[in-house]
Amino acid sequence: MSATGMFGKNDGQTAAEVSANGQDGNSGNAANNGKTNVGQQGASTVHLPRISEVGLTPAEVQEQVAQGNVNKIDTESSRSLGQIIRENVFTLFNAIIFVAMVLVLLTGQWKDAVFGLVIIINSGIGVFTEMRAKHTLDKLSILVASKSLVRRDGRDVEIEHEDIVLGDLLWLRSGEQVPADATIVHTWGLELDESMLTGESRTVKKGEGAEVYSGSNATSGMALVRVDAVGEQGYAAKLTAKAKVYKKTVSDLSKGINTILKVMTVIVIPLCILLVASQIRTVGGWQVAFSTGAWRSAIVSAVAGVVGMIPEGLVLLTSLNFAIAAMRLARQHTLVQELESVETLARVDALNLDKTGTITDGGIVFNQVVMLGEADNMSPAADADIVVDAPSGQNAVHASVTVGTTDDEKSAAVQALYDLSNEENPNGTGEAVLKALNAKGVRAQAVDVRVPFSSARKWSAIVRGGDVWYMGAPEMLFSGFEGDSTAAKSMVAKYANQGMRVLLIARAAGACATPEAATNFSNNPRLIAASVPVALVLCQEHIRDDAGETLEWFREQGVRCRIISGDSPATVGAIARTVRLTGDREPVAMDARELPSDVKKLSAVMENVDVLGRVLPEQKKAIVDALHESNHVVAMTGDGVNDALALKEADLGIAMGNAAPATKAVAQVVLVDSKFSHLPSVVARGRQVMANMERVSSLFLVKTVYSALISLGVVCTFIPFPYLPRHITYIGALTIGIPAFILALAPNNRRYIPGFLGRVVRFALPGGIAVALSVLLTAWTLPGFMNWNVSKPGDLLKLRDICAIIVFVLGILVMARVAQPLKSWRGILVAAFAAAGLIGMFIPIVSNFFELQFPTGWMLVATTIVLALSIVIFAGIQTIADLIGRVYSNIANRKKNKNK
Repeated sequence: MSATGMFGKNDGQTAAEVSANGQDGNSGNAANNGKTNVGQQGASTVHLPRISEVGLTPAEVQEQVAQGNVNKIDTESSRSLGQIIRENVFTLFNAIIFVAMVLVLLTGQWKDAVFGLVIIINSGIGVFTEMRAKHTLDKLSILVASKSLVRRDGRDVEIEHEDIVLGDLLWLRSGEQVPADATIVHTWGLELDESMLTGESRTVKKGEGAEVYSGSNATSGMALVRVDAVGEQGYAAKLTAKAKVYKKTVSDLSKGINTILKVMTVIVIPLCILLVASQIRTVGGWQVAFSTGAWRSAIVSAVAGVVGMIPEGLVLLTSLNFAIAAMRLARQHTLVQELESVETLARVDALNLDKTGTITDGGIVFNQVVMLGEADNMSPAADADIVVDAPSGQNAVHASVTVGTTDDEKSAAVQALYDLSNEENPNGTGEAVLKALNAKGVRAQAVDVRVPFSSARKWSAIVRGGDVWYMGAPEMLFSGFEGDSTAAKSMVAKYANQGMRVLLIARAAGACATPEAATNFSNNPRLIAASVPVALVLCQEHIRDDAGETLEWFREQGVRCRIISGDSPATVGAIARTVRLTGDREPVAMDARELPSDVKKLSAVMENVDVLGRVLPEQKKAIVDALHESNHVVAMTGDGVNDALALKEADLGIAMGNAAPATKAVAQVVLVDSKFSHLPSVVARGRQVMANMERVSSLFLVKTVYSALISLGVVCTFIPFPYLPRHITYIGALTIGIPAFILALAPNNRRYIPGFLGRVVRFALPGGIAVALSVLLTAWTLPGFMNWNVSKPGDLLKLRDICAIIVFVLGILVMARVAQPLKSWRGILVAAFAAAGLIGMFIPIVSNFFELQFPTGWMLVATTIVLALSIVIFAGIQTIADLIGRVYSNIANRKKNKNK
C-alpha cells in the first residue's frame, strides 16, 4: 500500500510499507529518504520521520524513576490467601459446629461427632471458589506488556513497557497498543480503535494536541506522543484497579440462610447453656455428674439439641447445588466464575445488552446497492430490480432498488464497486462487498490507476477507460462535488437512520482521458468537482442469527431487555427494531448525552427507554445504579474494557468469550463461545436452583424448628434429651440430606418469586411444631405408662429409640409434602427412603453404630400407638396451618383489589 493510501502524505510512511514495497507509493524513490533508522535490536528495520525533539536525557529519566513515575502496575488483587481462608473457615456457623464437635469428642463419644465433617467440606468449597476468583483477578490486565519505542537523548530506543517514565516521547505505530496516557506531539494520520475503552465501534482519527489513552490500539498511521500519566495513574490502570476490587455475589438464598443462622445463633447460645444445666440436673447435679462420669451423657444430650437447631446440611447443599449447576452450564459452553451467581440468574428482571458482540457479532454484511437516477426520481420503487441478494434472516433487507437507470449503468456501477473494494488489504466493508459480489459471479477487471482507501480522506478511487470512479463516506465526497445533492443526501440520511452503513459511488466521466491525466491523478489524488453520484452501497452489522429468538424468550419470561451502545441512537435503534427488542412495540431510543446525572432522575428515565446510544463507560455504571434505585435485579452483557465497571456493579455480569481479558475477569458468567442464545438456558438453570432450593430449605428448617422447641421443652421440664446426636444424623440423612440433594437437581421452570425466606418459614413452622409436640408428649407421658425409669440407661435408650422413630416417620411425611406431586418418581423417592430407614434398623452394623433398635413386644405396641397419635397431631396442625394460610391469602387479595 502506498503512503498516499495510508496517510494522504509521504512523510508518514511506515517500516511495514517500506518492507513491503521498497519504494514510496508515488514516485518510486527510496522510502527512507528523510527518515532515521533505529539501530537497536529488534528495531533495525524501522524507519521513522525526522523530528527535532530529543526527548528526555538519561539524567531526567533517572529523576523520574527516583520519583516513582514509572509505568509499573500492582498485579495483586484486593484479598490475600490468608484473608480468604479466614473468611471461609472462621465463620459463626463453623464456630458453633466446631465447639459442639469438640465437646462431644471430649466425652469420648466420637460416633456422635460425625456431624463435624460438614465444616471441612463447606469451608473447602468456599475457599476453592474464592481462590479461583482471586486467580482470575490477579491475571486481570487491560494493557498488553510489550516493548515500546521511545525518543530519548536524540535517539530512538526500544524499552520494556514498565520502563516508560513520565514525560517520555513515545512512538505510536499502526498495530501497537497505547501503553500510557499521552498527548500527541506530531501525527502522521494516526487512527485509534478506542472501542475497548469507550464502546465506540468506529476508529477515531487523532490530531496534534489530542489525548490518547492507555488500552486503545493504533489501527493506522503513526504519531509521536508525550506521556502524561504512567502506572497506577493511567486510564487503563484505574479501570483495572476498580475492576480488581473483590465483590462477593450476594444471593437471596444465601441471605435467607444467613438470616436463619443469625436468628438461631441468638437462640442457640443461651439455650445450649440451659440444656447443659438441665441435663446435668437430670443426672443428679454437677457433683454427681463429675464423680460418676454422667457429665459425658449430659454434654452429648445437649449437643443433640444444638446440632439439630443448626441447618448445617443446608449450607453444604447450597454450595454443592451451585457447583453442580455450574458444571452443567459448563457443558453448554458457559463458565460460571462465582457459584452464588447461579442463583442470581433466577432473580434477573432487567438485562442490559451491549450491541456489539452480543446482538451483533462485529462483522459487516453487504446488503444492497441503490442506484441514483434523476433527482426527481430518487425514491425507492417497490418493484425495482434486485442488484445483489441481501442475506437471509434478521440480516435481510429485501429491496435492492434501481431508479431511473439502465442495465448498462447498473452493471458498470457494480463492477466499479467490486474493483474499488478489491484492494491489496481490503477492510471489513471491502471484504463483505467482495464476498457478496463473488457469489453473484462478479470478477475483477483491469484498472489503469488505483488510489487506495485512506482513512484521512475517507475515500478511494480507480481510473478505467478515462473515467474516475470514487467510493467513500458520502459527506466527504459530496463536499467536493458540484451540483445539487439534496435528494441524494436525503436518501443517505434515510438509510443511515435505518441502521445502515452507507457508502457513495460517484463517477467523473472522461476526467482522465489521457495517460498523462491518469498519472497526474495518481500522484495528486483529488475530488473532481464534475463527478456525479451514481449509487449508494448499503452495509450493516451482522446480527447474530439467534438474537431475535433469544430476545423473544426473555420477553415471555418477563425480563426487560435494553440495548446500550457507544454507537449512534439511530443505528442502535434500527438494530433493535430488526431483532424485535420490544416485540410489536416501537423501541424508544435516546442519546445518552441527554441523560440526567442525578441517579433518581436517571432511574425514572430508564423505566421508559429501550435503547441508549453514545453511552460513555461511566454512564454504563450509572445506568446500572439507576436500575438498582428502582429495585431491579440487573444483569449486563459486555465484551469491551469499557463494560468492565458496569459488569462489576451489576448483580450479574456476563462476558462474551471473545471479550477483553479484563472484562472476562470481572464477569461472574462467561459465554465461552460468545453465543447469546445460551442466556435462556443460563437463566433457566438459575431458576431451577432457586425454586428447588426453596423446596429443600423447608426440609432443613423443619428440623431447626423442632430441635429448638424440643430443646426448650427439655430445659423447662428437666427431662433427658429424647434422642442422641447420632440419631439425628441417621434421620437427617434419610429424611432431609440425601432426598434434598436429589430433589434439588429435579427439573423446575418456576419463575423467581420474591419472599423466599417468608415462604420457607411458613412451610416449616407447622411441621416443626407437630414433630416437637409429638416427641415431647411421648417423652413426658410414655415412661409413666411403660413404668420406665429414664435415669437407667436401658430404659432411657428405649425411650430414645421410640422418639427417634417418631421423628423419622414424621420426617418422611414432611418430605412427602415437599416432594409433591407424588404421582411420579417423587413418590418412589419417598417410599425408597422410608424403606431404607426401616431396613437400616435390621442391619447390625447400622443399628449398633447409631444405637437404633427396632422395637419388639410391648415396646412395638407402644410405638404403634404413639406413632398413630403423632400422625393425627401432624395432620391436625397441618390442616389448621392450611386454613390460616387460605384466610390470610383471601384477606391479602381483598386488600390488593381494594387498592386497585
